[in-house]
Amino acid sequence: MLRQVADGVLVHESEFCQSNAVVVRGGGGVLLIDAGVYGTELACLGADLSDAGDAVVAGFSTHPHWDHLLWHPALGAVPRYATARCAATVRERLSGGVEHVAKAAGVPDGVPLDLLGGVTGLPAGTTRVPWDGPQVRIIEHRAHAAGHAALVVEDRGVLVAGDMLSDLLIPMLDVAAADPIGDYLAALDLIQGLAVDVLVPGHGSIGDAGQVRARIDRDRAYLYALRDAREPDDPRTATGWVAEVHRRQLAAVRSATAGGRRTP
Repeated sequence: MLRQVADGVLVHESEFCQSNAVVVRGGGGVLLIDAGVYGTELACLGADLSDAGDAVVAGFSTHPHWDHLLWHPALGAVPRYATARCAATVRERLSGGVEHVAKAAGVPDGVPLDLLGGVTGLPAGTTRVPWDGPQVRIIEHRAHAAGHAALVVEDRGVLVAGDMLSDLLIPMLDVAAADPIGDYLAALDLIQGLAVDVLVPGHGSIGDAGQVRARIDRDRAYLYALRDAREPDDPRTATGWVAEVHRRQLAAVRSATAGGRRTP
């Protein structure tokens, strides 16, 4: 079911990790951001949009993780965009085959893989999504994954944050980066400077402007604790598989600190 969060901006929530697909209405159709996860959900989303007279004219993937790279025939054969770095990362990861990636990532049953990762990289430095609709600004950064982008639907005051600012998930680092904690903190600084009224995280609850500030503060506190190799006071670290991610990140920081290396 689609939920309106701002004028012309709707969200569909998946059963998988409370994932949020975002629909932005324009004059000639809709832009679909991070389309969704399970095949039944994607088909339902396509039917709901069709029933409402909304044709999908473009897609966008915020970053190169499998749950943000999915698509379905019911959504149409339309351009699907990403940042240049994101698209390059996707090509590299899929070079060994989709099935190999799905197995390595533990993709659950019911996820359609035929159209996984079919994104076109926009020219480096592109700051707007190329479509006939409201201006959607691209804020590229290096937190969480290579080529990650937050999107701002400017005249609607909506921030589509990708896998950041979640009330469910801790900051999850790109441990392959040279300075993942520094990259994440820099991205939070970028986002803090945005004037928005509605927050849509990739996973978790929709928030308002106050929630943007509160979640940035909470994520910074987590990262500062991680940087200092100490346990944070953050209830998200005690929840399910997120707790295991936190344990791995904290162990990596402590190991790097003990070895006199740069912390991840």
